[in-house]
Amino acid sequence: MIALRIFALVAALFVVSPALSAGKTIIVLDASGSMWGQIDGKTKIEIARETLKQVLGTIPGDTELGLVAYGHREKGSCSDIETAVPPGKGTAGAITAFADKINPKGKTPLTEAVRRAAEELRIEENEATVILVTDGLETCEADPCALGKELEATGVNFTAHVVGFGLSDEEGRQVACLAENTGGLYLKADDAGQLAEALEATVAKAPDPEPEPKPAAVEFNFKGILRLAEGGPDMEQDGSARWDLIALDANGAKADRGTTGGYGGIFQDTVPAGKYAVTVKLGNIEKEFPVELSEDRQTELIAVMDAGFLRVTPKRTPDGEADDSARVDMAFSGGSDGGYGPTEAYVAAGAVTVTGNIDKATAEEQVSVKAGETVEIDLVIASGFVVPTAVYAEGGPDVEDDGIRFEVRAVKADIKGNRETLAGQYGSGGGMDVPPGDYVLHARLGEAEAEAPITVKAGERTEATVNIDAGVLAISAPGARRIDIYSAKKDIQGNQKGFGGAYDETMQETLPPGEYEVRALYEGDKGDKSQKATVTAGERAEVTVE
Repeated sequence: MIALRIFALVAALFVVSPALSAGKTIIVLDASGSMWGQIDGKTKIEIARETLKQVLGTIPGDTELGLVAYGHREKGSCSDIETAVPPGKGTAGAITAFADKINPKGKTPLTEAVRRAAEELRIEENEATVILVTDGLETCEADPCALGKELEATGVNFTAHVVGFGLSDEEGRQVACLAENTGGLYLKADDAGQLAEALEATVAKAPDPEPEPKPAAVEFNFKGILRLAEGGPDMEQDGSARWDLIALDANGAKADRGTTGGYGGIFQDTVPAGKYAVTVKLGNIEKEFPVELSEDRQTELIAVMDAGFLRVTPKRTPDGEADDSARVDMAFSGGSDGGYGPTEAYVAAGAVTVTGNIDKATAEEQVSVKAGETVEIDLVIASGFVVPTAVYAEGGPDVEDDGIRFEVRAVKADIKGNRETLAGQYGSGGGMDVPPGDYVLHARLGEAEAEAPITVKAGERTEATVNIDAGVLAISAPGARRIDIYSAKKDIQGNQKGFGGAYDETMQETLPPGEYEVRALYEGDKGDKSQKATVTAGERAEVTVE
């Protein structure tokens, strides 16, 4: 059933689009991963393939038609857009053949795909139509509404139609603007009622000729001016401010349609007369203002954000350099902002709580910011840097095994005997951020572990070496199914302490110095074998069990 609906909608576009007789047309087909979703037991991509075959079988052979597909070759790529069939006459068979081979898998770069189709059609020179069939919204950080305005302004006679395949009403509104901004149609393919309306407006009767546009009384009937403070200067140069005009109905409620918007410290646009809610967003500050517009004059709205600008430079010491690894957060009335390293943001006027951290080192400061002013502060996050190394024995050799684990631990244990770990890493070198203070640097490799006291100072690098007082025991037991290491001496209960093992014919372990017993286990009637071994700190011992 849904295939018939899509067929009727797309067919309607072919009926009403003058480009089919006077220019060229490109179908932009969604082949993203979501096209494997099902409707009435059939995948969306199957429905799309069947629809294309039926529609293209009904158009005249001299129609100049092409196909652009996206999301069918790579997962997670926003550049996976292909002009599968360039626009030309007699291309229906090539288009359906290509669609039959599509394997949906990627993202939804629908805005860039429509732009690609427009470029193929050379809209600045020719009458052209793009028909976008999509089951999802833009996922590649692009604005289809802005593209619609851009293409309409560029093209000689350009129209984009959009078929929303299984989109909700809210999702449909987010892509309908692409069609509306170019004078095209947005058609929803979900239920019989919408299908009937689309057929009545397109296939069932010829469309009424569009009325001649009335000459605009003014170039722009809305002008928004951004200010941080009442009576302050206009923020003409700030391009980050976002404006959105949302139409209000007769009851003052926000309407489903009538939304337009853009960026700039000063924003101008032409919209139908009526009442609007204007939302202005500057950074993470958002305010809403009412406005009533007419078509014959320009209405200015001065949006006072009651905000200031805060710049925070995190440092480890008051006279130190800015630290790019520090996290900075600003909390203010109605919102928050933040980043890493030197951070700046618009903040609501009033008290701002600034916090920062470098791993476990933290700092907090209360700042007062007035509307319209810029405040700069240094946030001191006292932190040092510990660079650990280890040796097997006094005087060496160095431990170069990446498996060694270093941890900076508190000196004092809690009531249960546990000590807080403030930082940790594997392997020597590198470094760990730690608040200033006295600690122990703990190191563990294999069955050997040791620690050394360290003192960390803010803004300073502390290089510390731990002597793990250990050697390496390398064992070979040809034919063995398992090797285990035990202490050579039994405890008072007659037990031998185990120091690990492996299901293999060879193994290597780092051990404290001393005497050990190596046991090899074999399959069948070979029995078990053992061998004594001595481990010396800083040395490698090799034992073969035969």
